[in-house]
Amino acid sequence: MRPLSEISANLELRPDGVWTTLAVSPVSYPDAGNQIYFGLEDTSFWFRHRNRCILEAVHRFPPPGPIFDIGGGNGFVARALQDADCEVVLVEPGPGGASNALGRGIRHVVRASFGDAGFLPATLPAIGLFDVLEHVEAEREFLASLARCLEPGGRIYLTVPAFGWLWSQEDEYAGHFRRYTLAALRRALRNAGLEVEYATGFFGFLLLPSLVRRVLPYRLGWSARPVTLERVRADHQAGNAVSRRLLDILTARELRRIRRRAVSHFGASILAVARKPS
Repeated sequence: MRPLSEISANLELRPDGVWTTLAVSPVSYPDAGNQIYFGLEDTSFWFRHRNRCILEAVHRFPPPGPIFDIGGGNGFVARALQDADCEVVLVEPGPGGASNALGRGIRHVVRASFGDAGFLPATLPAIGLFDVLEHVEAEREFLASLARCLEPGGRIYLTVPAFGWLWSQEDEYAGHFRRYTLAALRRALRNAGLEVEYATGFFGFLLLPSLVRRVLPYRLGWSARPVTLERVRADHQAGNAVSRRLLDILTARELRRIRRRAVSHFGASILAVARKPS
């Protein structure tokens, strides 16, 4: 991997091993978000299944070099990629997230937003955006800047929440600006000059539970209660043995579809891979 000092003039290495910038711009994400999720990522069926889906996509569409995990939070995805022998650079503006990622053993950590990091054009072999794009208000400009920094032939791997009709209080708390359809995500990537190689819905089995537990209470005005660690933890636990067995079956089915590069138009999330033309 090229030294980070060669692909950015804005970064400096701190004594603790984290690269950073003099100033870090604010992002649309709750201050306590990384710490809340750090306590449950390892036991969450949602985070584990998303990791498996991402790894399957990375395996089917290999990166031409290190993956720069933009907005990588606590390093849960980066650690899975690193354990799968992918070289990863985690780029995370939150000090807690960057510190947690370093403690997780992520070898290359940058504490900065993507814009502040100042990566030079055509220097990044691959980019990960895992539930990040929905937090960026200026979507078009952001994707264009990512495409500019990608090397020719470089890839972007991303996940986003699906379907505007699934909008709920959790989206507002998380700092989302939008949810996506397959068509809307494909269009946004093409408008940035990227070729969409694969896109599919996943977490299809969460559509009905999300509608009942989140969307309907929100629409009916019943969800003014605060988003707490206990509430988030309840959403991420598989429940009893029967529920866990059912989840194993449903998640395995989705993984097989991704392995075959099959496309599902249904799912509470979307997974996509796009490539910058050579």
